[in-house]
Amino acid sequence: MADPRGFMKVRERQTQPRRPVPVRIMDWKEVYEAQEKGVLKSQAGRCMDCGIPFCHQGCPLGNLIPEWNDLTWRDKGREAIDRLHATNNFPEFTGRLCPAPCEASCVLGINQPPVTIKQVEVSIIDEAFDNDWVHPHPPERLTGKTIAVVGSGPAGLAAAQQLTRAGHTVAVYERDDRIGGLLRYGIPDFKMEKIQLDRRLEQMRAEGTRFRAGVDVGRDISWDQLRRRYDAVVVATGATIPRDLPIPGRELDGVHFAMDYLVQANRVVAGDEVEDQIHAEGKHVVILGGGDTGADCLGTAHRHKAASVTTLAIGQQPPAERAAHQPWPTFPTLFEVASAHEEGGERTYLASTVEFVGENGRLKAVKVAETEFVNGRRVPKAGTERDIPADLVFLSLGFTGPEPARITEQLDAEFDDRGNVGRDGYYMTNTPGIFVAGDAGRGQSLIVWAIAEGRACAAAVDQWLMGRTKLPAPVAPTDRAINVL
Repeated sequence: MADPRGFMKVRERQTQPRRPVPVRIMDWKEVYEAQEKGVLKSQAGRCMDCGIPFCHQGCPLGNLIPEWNDLTWRDKGREAIDRLHATNNFPEFTGRLCPAPCEASCVLGINQPPVTIKQVEVSIIDEAFDNDWVHPHPPERLTGKTIAVVGSGPAGLAAAQQLTRAGHTVAVYERDDRIGGLLRYGIPDFKMEKIQLDRRLEQMRAEGTRFRAGVDVGRDISWDQLRRRYDAVVVATGATIPRDLPIPGRELDGVHFAMDYLVQANRVVAGDEVEDQIHAEGKHVVILGGGDTGADCLGTAHRHKAASVTTLAIGQQPPAERAAHQPWPTFPTLFEVASAHEEGGERTYLASTVEFVGENGRLKAVKVAETEFVNGRRVPKAGTERDIPADLVFLSLGFTGPEPARITEQLDAEFDDRGNVGRDGYYMTNTPGIFVAGDAGRGQSLIVWAIAEGRACAAAVDQWLMGRTKLPAPVAPTDRAINVL
């Protein structure tokens, strides 16, 4: 444990400071500033001797949170990163992008603001990289087994690193021109600069993981060819089909899926030239959907110098405090102010989108109405319609599942009733030797779940190939996803 009386001496929760809004919207650098060391130690010292650390059950990875809180409080950063890496391959990702269900489960959170677990986590890995404490861990010997991992998001990278360290020869296939999946092209740099991804990939290459970017499995090479070439295949393609909104005017120029906008913006920040880029400069922007992807569009539109940005959510505004039906230690739905929301824009709840209004094939406005609940369904309330000026609309309504084309045709893999690749209790599909991890198998979820599933799937693959495994398996594939829409 950390300071035995820390939670009594330091009752205030002090999170990582953000750069001033007028400064940060002028660039694409991360919005956060480094936390002062003394403040960080005192915040870690609030971790209490709670007996049963419920933060463990809140974290799908089973992170040893009280242990590295204690080591941070004692200024033992090198030991802290060892304990953190014992359960989490990529704390620099989760420390920046995870919504921290562990903090919702913190025992201190029963009657005080919870420990700043996520902040302590990211400080540990940042200090480790700054001091060159992160080194490759190549296997002592090779098994002779070969594995293909399809998809280089957090699930695919976690599975690949674990399997490489177990001694297998692993190749990661990615259809984009750069490795990283949505970590590369879906997450704006103001949330996570790509140096965080690049230096972890450098470690993985040094360990022996091989990367094949620009290869679209199912087109450039068939799934069947991949299966014949490798001893096992891990499907980690993610849930990439965006949820559409088929209402009048959907075909108008100016209505886009959110990810189309974000991918282009990330490519430009990376130095690429994007022809006919979707750009918000001087335009009125409307974002449909109040989740993380919508907030990413909001922050991107601010940096594009949009004339106005309005975020519409069909449901009610979440409460600022826990609702009675979401008691501790469950993960509650709360009203959150992300860094992008601090930067401006209007947030409107109980807004049902009725129609996209256009002129000469071009979007001009969004017709919305108040949402009312009829027999448990959310429907537009008659007589409340109004138009919101809009030059661009971004559909940020979540994802329905992985792309079935070519997977079902070439692998004969079954999909479950939720639209995900079906699998058994050991992450294997109905085709022997074909495994699935992350959002492709569980549906849209959190980055921490993707890493946890990648680690667990790696253990299942290792067990299937070798008859035994020493790799940890933090979660079972039957665990349900947290709703993040």
